[in-house]
Amino acid sequence: MERPSWAPPDVDIEQPSISRIWDWFLDGSHNFAVDREVAKQMLRLMPEGPRMAQASRAFLRRAVRMCAAAGVTQFLDIGSGIPTVGNVHEIARAADPQARVVYVDTDPVAVSHTRQMLDGDPTTTVLRADLRAPEDILASPEVRDTLDLDRPVAVMLIMILHFIHDEDDPAGVLARFRDALPAGSMLAVAHGSPNTEGMPDEHLHRTREMYEKSVAQVRLRTRPEVEDLFDGWQLVEPGVVWIPDWRPDPTDAGPESRTPNAGYAGVAVKL
Repeated sequence: MERPSWAPPDVDIEQPSISRIWDWFLDGSHNFAVDREVAKQMLRLMPEGPRMAQASRAFLRRAVRMCAAAGVTQFLDIGSGIPTVGNVHEIARAADPQARVVYVDTDPVAVSHTRQMLDGDPTTTVLRADLRAPEDILASPEVRDTLDLDRPVAVMLIMILHFIHDEDDPAGVLARFRDALPAGSMLAVAHGSPNTEGMPDEHLHRTREMYEKSVAQVRLRTRPEVEDLFDGWQLVEPGVVWIPDWRPDPTDAGPESRTPNAGYAGVAVKL
């Protein structure tokens, strides 16, 4: 297979990637044949996949706007994936042109393409790092040079925490971010669920089985389990709800009541 010019030389283009599959679902162009094949297999098992991805992206837009309206203009987007239309810095700057953003991902293709896209941008950068190491993220030059950690920061975790297994203590990871950031900081989470709304459960379970064989293991969590991740944070209304039901906006894709869904979302603040 011919290697695209934008693919870093150390990337295995024969191994499917979470962020590149997501990119394909969001009509992005930075994915390989192996990613598209897995995505198409998922689509055959769960045709609702792209609409679910779009619903998560719509939640991201609403959460960023909400944080900006609350006066938070610094964003740490972890598990950011490959930039497509409607990423955090575009949404945040529409609300405040001085907004500052750090993207974080473990995928070298996602990081490389983000770096190319942001070249020369003094208020937005990208870091290759692991969510499970909050101290390394917060101490990195990318974060320290871009964000003022004495002022509130919004931590965005969109469809990433279900890749953090119980033995890695996801609630503890979020607590470490909470303890390191000042009052007024915010946390936005969208998380995969083992049950569904507006679609057959069997679509999700068949897709999960196929996905775990070819890409990565996931730890889907129930609504109470997602609520537990916010321990020590103050949830804002409406709390943890189905992703499309979090402060729905009629301008988002289609009637919210008909959006297929297999995940929960919530936003919280550090008091």
